Amino acid sequence: MGMVGYTVALVVITVIASPCVYGKQLSDQQEIKVQRLLKRLNKPAHKSIKSEDGDIIDCVPITKQPAFDHPLLKNHTIQMRPTFVPEGGSTFTKKEAKAITQVWHKNGVCPDNTVPIRRTKKEDILRAKSIESFGKKRHKSFGKGTHQSNPGEGHEYAIMNSRNGNYYGTKFVINMWRPEVEVPNEFSLAQTWLASGDGYDTNTIEAGLQVCPVLYGDNNLRLFVYWTSDYYQSTGCYNTGCSGFVQTSKVITPGGSFAQVSQYDGAQYGLPMLIWKSSGNWWLMIGEEYVGYWPGNIFTSLGDRATTVQWGGEIVNQRTDGRHTNTDMGSGHFADEWYKKASYFRKLETVDGANTLREPQGLYPYASNGNCYNIKAGGTGSSYWGHHFFYGGPGRNANCL
Repeated sequence: MGMVGYTVALVVITVIASPCVYGKQLSDQQEIKVQRLLKRLNKPAHKSIKSEDGDIIDCVPITKQPAFDHPLLKNHTIQMRPTFVPEGGSTFTKKEAKAITQVWHKNGVCPDNTVPIRRTKKEDILRAKSIESFGKKRHKSFGKGTHQSNPGEGHEYAIMNSRNGNYYGTKFVINMWRPEVEVPNEFSLAQTWLASGDGYDTNTIEAGLQVCPVLYGDNNLRLFVYWTSDYYQSTGCYNTGCSGFVQTSKVITPGGSFAQVSQYDGAQYGLPMLIWKSSGNWWLMIGEEYVGYWPGNIFTSLGDRATTVQWGGEIVNQRTDGRHTNTDMGSGHFADEWYKKASYFRKLETVDGANTLREPQGLYPYASNGNCYNIKAGGTGSSYWGHHFFYGGPGRNANCL
């Protein structure tokens, strides 16, 4: 595909500012704003669980969760289960055997009719660039002149792209690693993007795994969700940092950390993820658990369908001391090292208009800085692998300065 094709496919990739400010002094007015935000995000809980990773998980009544502060969801009727789950149209639909749990489960469970929500602390907000930007992605303006090799200053990618088409979801297994992040205002993530629309009308649904010290205050591997209906202008946020994503699970929470991570040349863990549209809403399933959904009416173009799907890794490179970061992408090893050494996405599938899982066709890879992080397509393999690819890298090395 030519340059235009790459530009269209990559336009949905976001540029996330690294809003890391520590030790700031707040004015009385700022302190009031912080306390007001904490009150809005942290709803009264039936039960609170102290997790060994430092999190506090609040078990909030499902009808009182932050999602319903959204003006378009004031009279929303909760959909407790999807009306259908996409059926397999390929041979790659065998269930995963290993159950993956979040760390907070060790210290308790949430009661029925509640959802677990990671409590936002004052210090979480103070790490943001501003009170208003807490939990949000920020971007640089783009236009027709955007060049695909520089989608965002300081951001580097290794991703697999779909062709433009009509998509109603995606299913895959993401290899779980805890990448090393060199400085607090950098991050490393692995995710999927479903997108539609153009320019500032771009809508995205995003979900995956990240290590993001500025957001969480640690280097744990965490589940995240995100959305926007206006290319990150004024809508959308991570997890429950604003109203939008509706949680239904009492077992899995966006923002929660995982203890099970892969080891180099050792045990490997994969997290099965499925996003699909059911009765107008976009559902997220982790393993066999319905986590929740993005209501269709908070979107414009994604209220109908996605036109592109992407999978892969992203890091921020702050060029501390004028050099490339040592922040890992994936396992911190190049794609060429393959299984048990490099990170992967496997069993890639997309959902078509008949609600059937299909093997994606015409996928093409993109790496913004192949000397630092790369990507290698694995083609179609066994029922374990399906369509898959390896990606990642160590950052700074002899060829990446």
